[in-house]
Amino acid sequence: MAQAEEHAAMGRSNRARRRQTVRELRRSGRYGPRFRDVLSGLAGLVVVVCAGVTALALSYRAFGPLAPAAILVLLTFVAVTVHRRRRPLARRRRGYYTPEELTELDVPELVLAVARMLRRDGWRVLPLPAQDRPALAARDDQGRLLVVGFRPVAEPLPDEEPVWRRRSKGRGTAGPDLRLVVHRGTFAARDVRWAARQGHVHLIDGPRLERWAEGTPLYDLGDTLAARALPES
Repeated sequence: MAQAEEHAAMGRSNRARRRQTVRELRRSGRYGPRFRDVLSGLAGLVVVVCAGVTALALSYRAFGPLAPAAILVLLTFVAVTVHRRRRPLARRRRGYYTPEELTELDVPELVLAVARMLRRDGWRVLPLPAQDRPALAARDDQGRLLVVGFRPVAEPLPDEEPVWRRRSKGRGTAGPDLRLVVHRGTFAARDVRWAARQGHVHLIDGPRLERWAEGTPLYDLGDTLAARALPES
C-alpha cells in the first residue's frame, strides 16, 4: 500500500515538473506551436488534398486515365516553375546578384541592390530625403558613416560636393567617414585621381561591383577599399 502511494506521488511530481518545464518553454517561445495553433492550417491542407483527390477521381471517371495524368504533369510543371523563379528572388533579397542581373537593373533597382549588399555585409542602411536620391547612407556596428553615390556614367566631378552631410559632436557639420561612387562601367583616369586626392572617396567600377554582388565583402574588393580606409574607432 505504501509503495503504491509512493509511486503515485512520484508520478504526480513528474507530471508537475513536466508541466512546469512546458510552461517555461512556452514563455520563452521555444516550445513550438500548440495543436490549436496549427489546427486551421492542417484542416485547410486536408481540404485541399481531399479536393485534389476528388478532382482526379472525377476526371478519371469522365475522361479516362489520360486526364488525371495530364493534370499531374501540369501541376508538376507549375510547381517547378514557381520554385525556379522564387530561388533567384530569394537570392537577390539576401544581396547576391549575377553579372547578367546587374546589367538589367535601372538606377533605382541598382540602389536597392547595393542597399541589400550593404545589409548583407552588416551595414545598417539609413533613410535619405527624396532630394538626395539616388544615394544611400549606412552605418556600421561602430557608428561610422558611409555614403554611396550612383553614376549612370563615369562622372564623379572633381569639384562636386557630396549631397549628404552629418552633424558631428563638437565639429558641427562634417562629411562621411567613407564615400563610395558606384558605376557599372569604367571610371576615367581623372576620376581615379580625384578620388585618390579626396582620401575618403572610393570608386566601385563594373568588375568590383560584380565581385561585391557575387558575395565578396566590401572591404575585400581591393586595396582602396581596405578596412584601413576608415578611421580607427
